Amino acid sequence: MKGFERELKQYLQFIKLEKGLSKNSVVSYQNDLNRYIDFLVEELKIRDLGGVTHSHIEQYLDLLTDMGLAVSTIARNISSIRSFHEFALVEKLAEANPAELIDLPKKAQKLPEVLDAHEIERIINAADRTTSAGIRDAAILETLYASGMRVSELTDLEMNRLFFEIGFIRVIGKGNKERLVPIGEVAQQAIEHYIETARQEFMSDRHPGKSENKLFLNQRGGPLSRMSIWNIVNKYADKAEIKKNVYPHIFRHSFATHLLEGGADLRAVQEMLGHTSIITTEIYTHVDRSLLHQVHKQFHPRA
Repeated sequence: MKGFERELKQYLQFIKLEKGLSKNSVVSYQNDLNRYIDFLVEELKIRDLGGVTHSHIEQYLDLLTDMGLAVSTIARNISSIRSFHEFALVEKLAEANPAELIDLPKKAQKLPEVLDAHEIERIINAADRTTSAGIRDAAILETLYASGMRVSELTDLEMNRLFFEIGFIRVIGKGNKERLVPIGEVAQQAIEHYIETARQEFMSDRHPGKSENKLFLNQRGGPLSRMSIWNIVNKYADKAEIKKNVYPHIFRHSFATHLLEGGADLRAVQEMLGHTSIITTEIYTHVDRSLLHQVHKQFHPRA
């Protein structure tokens, strides 16, 4: 993080010593504000608090919303940002508080809930790994949560896009854009177990061209459809007795939310999601693959 080090250090001392917040709360505020300040400095080229406007903060919150984060996560970020700017005003580090009237973005109010790590685990564990279908389904659920990939990207996944020797999967996203996504040991083991024990059972001469290289196959040896993935996710959510509305894309929302709430770098999470840039498609910042692997391993609950 470059910029605002002095102001942030003073603020963190204030909430720790004068407000008496717990160590975990201080760490959460620090993570939220580090990402916010990085955005101001790196993307908007703002070098002092006086240059921050209401519009700048709205841009940042729109970005978090577009990532599909939980409303509670966005609300907590608003609280962190508002508190920081209020402190800066009181301590005369800035002449105004641009966050004073900031509220939850309208589109964020319509965002669905995300699953917590325990709910994800219950859904995955509901798959019966003594059957070929259950082994395959467990691998699908693990992959959705470990990678944050879209359903269309999952059904399109091919065998030659698995680079397990370096711990990545090559994903073909929207507009045929390719990205390498860390997969994590748990999901990698689930996929390997499926390939070794169950996939061959689904292979069929009925779809010789279609299924030859697809990773996940249906019972007739053909490629799985998006509706099949939807049904699989619903089946195990019901079995796990999850009361929330569960659908495949919620794994993507949960993936991003859990990484960021753990303290992961915003830019690295965006790279994994396949978002080309932070503000516009013209701005593209390459993230080193080793950093992605490190971020995923450090912050993903099932890495």
